[in-house]
Amino acid sequence: MRCVIARYPFDLVKSEVEAQMQSVRPEPLSGACVVIGRRIYPVKQVGEVITRQDRRDFTAFEVTRALTRLGFTCHETPPEAASA
Repeated sequence: MRCVIARYPFDLVKSEVEAQMQSVRPEPLSGACVVIGRRIYPVKQVGEVITRQDRRDFTAFEVTRALTRLGFTCHETPPEAASA
């Protein structure tokens, strides 16, 4: 699926995003997050990995919109189960 993040077009595929994030350890959750596989990642971390751009170059909303369109479950705040 073609997505625009930080004014750059990316062709993203759900299975490729899952494969890229499989070996990445989730950072502590503090804001918008996404469920990939059995893990919960901050969307900024995922955006940095899949676009290879600095986190300051894009917004969490841009990545959340792209990941939602790919079929991932996104949250504005971390779910309660992950915080406990």
